[in-house]
Amino acid sequence: MATGMASGVRVSLLTTVFPSVLRVRATVSVRTSRVMTSSVPAVIVGGGRVGRMLQSLSDGGDVLVGRGGAVPAELEGPILVCTRNDDLEAVLQATPPSRWDDLVFFQNGMLEPWMQSKGLNGVSQVLAYFAVSKLGEAPVDGKTDTDPEGLTAAYGKWASAVATRLHNGGLSCKVLEKEAFQKQMLEKLIWIAAFMLVGARHPGATVGVVEKEYRSEVASLINELAAAAAAEKGLTFDEGMEDRLCAYSRTVAHFPTAVKEFKWRNGWFYSLTEKAIAEGKPDPCPLHSALLKELKII
Repeated sequence: MATGMASGVRVSLLTTVFPSVLRVRATVSVRTSRVMTSSVPAVIVGGGRVGRMLQSLSDGGDVLVGRGGAVPAELEGPILVCTRNDDLEAVLQATPPSRWDDLVFFQNGMLEPWMQSKGLNGVSQVLAYFAVSKLGEAPVDGKTDTDPEGLTAAYGKWASAVATRLHNGGLSCKVLEKEAFQKQMLEKLIWIAAFMLVGARHPGATVGVVEKEYRSEVASLINELAAAAAAEKGLTFDEGMEDRLCAYSRTVAHFPTAVKEFKWRNGWFYSLTEKAIAEGKPDPCPLHSALLKELKII
């Protein structure tokens, strides 16, 4: 979720076009007292809301790669991947293998199985809790009454560079070690899976409506999915997950709900169900499975 231009920032773009790639120099004027810190030039894959917002926070030198474009082999620095999950395979194939360890994935959902299958263990990731509804709008930071310091987090080789870039736009970003990042990644996965599924049961319900009117329903699903994820990964979540996820929902209350990108979101929890049943064990996510069947998703 994300994209837009930080408030108080004007960006003029001088572009030189060569095959499928735009090299962009951004002229930035800031009308606030915030001091811009020099950011590491990056290749940005995807020119949508997130990609354009990240580009606007640079002090120049970024390269924007459009759909189907090849990632330049000769450039250094992070490769910020801001595409849909289903486009990741194509992005990887368009990236020279020598640069795979520079990839930084901004996608929501469970990427671990896919990354492991490609030998991308330990590659950089970002949990983007900032949200931008439309191209060009200022991002709304994921700061809540339970997490006033913000929820956005980064992990891996380029985590600090991403955090610096986001801080330039007045957005929060924590740099985490692998275990702490994995727990936060799973929490966000649980938020997406639970709120989108409950919302889909109630046509027209936004995230805010789910939090306000169907709190007990979504809380039951959150607890179920959290228990299944904790057992699968052998970890213990911090207390107060339900409150944290509901607090975040209030900051993005206007967001619509729908079950999308099943493979990357609810599909991971359903894979735990399928594995358990195949082994003759009880379904670890019976409510989740029942709702998927009710909505004819499975």
